Amino acid sequence: MTRPRIRVAAYVIRHRAVPELLVFDHIGMPEAGTQVPAGGAKSGEGLEEAVLREVTEETGLLTATVVRQLAVEDKPHPDTGQPRRTSFFHLQAPADLPEAWEHHVHCDGDDAGLTFACRFLPLPLKQPLADDQDAWLGRIDPRWTTVTGDSQ
Repeated sequence: MTRPRIRVAAYVIRHRAVPELLVFDHIGMPEAGTQVPAGGAKSGEGLEEAVLREVTEETGLLTATVVRQLAVEDKPHPDTGQPRRTSFFHLQAPADLPEAWEHHVHCDGDDAGLTFACRFLPLPLKQPLADDQDAWLGRIDPRWTTVTGDSQ
């Protein structure tokens, strides 16, 4: 059996009039969908260290702090079907961050050279995120479960 790729995902929340979630879109790649910072943990890297690194690499944000781990999800990659295990974390961000910004990725990983359009969205989200990345927001606050049109 193939060992899963170890990954992390970050719910970076800032509190203003309403709580908001940090998301980004790939500039020039609309098919990638709206996402939260996420990616693979490096060999020997702790999960909290990995999630802070991913937030910095993908958004440029240096001031987020880890609040707690929320969930561990075993789910195959949507395109390759390869096994992966993602640990979702709740992080806190300062309220005075800009509404939106562009970040050019300067790391040596898969995202190197990409530009991400970062922004905060009010919670609960009106639309699900790519690859159901929003699945665990309700673990922070049940009211933050993504609103969907199919309420059956």
